[in-house]
Order: sequence, then structure tokens, then C-alpha cells
Amino acid sequence: MEYMWIFIPAIIWDLTLGEPPLLLHPTVWFGRLISFFDKHCKRRSPASNFAAGAFASLFVLAVALALSKLPEFLPRWAGFALSVYLLKSSFAIKSLARHVKNTIREDIEEQRKYVGWIVSRDVSKLDRAHLNSAAIESLAENITDSVVAPLLYYLLFGLSGALIYRAANTLDAMIGYKNERYLYFGKFAARLDDLLNLIPSRITVLLFLPFNPRKVIQYWRKARFKLNSDKPIAAMSAVLGVWLEKKGVYRFEGKEPTLEDIGRALRVYWIVVGEWIAFVFISEIVKSLFVQ
Repeated sequence: MEYMWIFIPAIIWDLTLGEPPLLLHPTVWFGRLISFFDKHCKRRSPASNFAAGAFASLFVLAVALALSKLPEFLPRWAGFALSVYLLKSSFAIKSLARHVKNTIREDIEEQRKYVGWIVSRDVSKLDRAHLNSAAIESLAENITDSVVAPLLYYLLFGLSGALIYRAANTLDAMIGYKNERYLYFGKFAARLDDLLNLIPSRITVLLFLPFNPRKVIQYWRKARFKLNSDKPIAAMSAVLGVWLEKKGVYRFEGKEPTLEDIGRALRVYWIVVGEWIAFVFISEIVKSLFVQ
């Protein structure tokens, strides 16, 4: 039951207060650590770059593990408070919804600015429909990264699982690119993130099934463009009935996405998140009964 008594206040914190201050956010610490290694690593050969990136990634993961163990060495009340804080920092429900909601703008330049904050692609030449699509895609993909995966690893491995996942996901976001600088330096981080998201991305799709089981499964089978990230995007496309496209990478068919469809996607998001929170909560209760 200990996990559940940390889980409940962490969820309440997220839904009421949102994110902790950036300077105190573990994700920011992980990012600064990998940035330090990135800055000071001299690129030489593919093998040495890979080794350096793997070492840097493992160091950040070790810091995440040590941080997750810190509450055990504090007085009970302080350890509990820190555990709630650290677990909350591993997922982001309210802030994800807020960032996507900010993209619902009648002024296309305003929308372009806010969409640019949540996607890595160049939004400067995207038309309205592709801006709408990018916002919905980001929401769908981040259901896995920001909600399902960290809470799944908390359910399985406790605070250590949640924080190690968050560190790995941060590493991938910062150095997991296939460009000249990061192709080898970030390969370990990218592959680790792929591995850790393999099951969560598919669980995310299952959470969409109550909306339209047949169509979600049909679109899921078409999602062969990426190992993980296109799976929840396909499911969201199926539920909304809109096309979602990243040019040159994937496209799922439907009607043209509108600003109103971003709002519909957010309503779907809250239902899916509610399903997952309920599943984790019930699983904790069942687990505690068997443990006792």
C-alpha cells in the first residue's frame, strides 16, 4: 500500500498545482547533466562517440537511481514528502494538456508559435491543417512519454522505475537524434528509450479501444512507420476520424484536422488518462492484497 499512498498525492499535486519550479525539477537536472557531457565530449570516431554517449547516459541514469533512494535515508515524514515530489516530477498530465490547449489559436502565427514549443519539426512553413495535426500528434505521442510509461514503471519498480524512465526519456529528447553530432553519441540513449517505450506505447493504444475498437485496431496495424511513437498517433487518428501526418514520415487517413479537433483530442486525452490512473490505482490495491 506504500506505493499507493505516494501515488495518490502525486496525482492530486499534478492535477491541481502542475509542475514544480524548473530550478528544482529533476528533469532539468538530468538535462543539465547530459548537456555537460555533450559540451565536453570531443567527437573522434564512431566507436569512441558511442562509448562516451553510453557512459554519459549511464551516469545520468545512476544519478536518477541514487535520487530515488534518497527518501529512504530521511525521517519518515520527509522521505514521504520527497517521494511524492519525485514521483510527481516523473509525469506531467496537467501541463501536457495546457501546452496543447495553448495551440488552439485563431491567429495562425500565434498557433505556429505555440505548436513550435511542443514539436521538434520546423513549423515555419506548415499550413493550418498541418499545425492542427502536429498539435494532436504531440498530445497523442506524449500520452505514452508523459503519463503511461512513468506510471507503469512506478507500478512495476517503484520510485526508481519512474525516475530512471524519466531520465532515459530526457536523454533521448536531448541527444537521441540521427544527425552528425548525435548519431553515435546519442545512439545508446535512443535505443534505451525505444526499449523502455515498447510496452507502454502499446498499452496506450489499448486505452483508446473503448472509443472504437475495430477502427483503432485497424489503424494500429497500419502504424509501421516508427517503432513506438506512431502507435498512439494512429489510435488518436482513428478515434477522431482526422488525418494526422508528419510529411515524409507517416500519414493516417481521415478528414482534415481543425482547431475544434484539437479540443476533441483533449477530451479524448482526459478520458484515456482517467482510464490509466484508475488501472494503476486498482493494480496497487490488488498488489497490496497479494503482498499481505
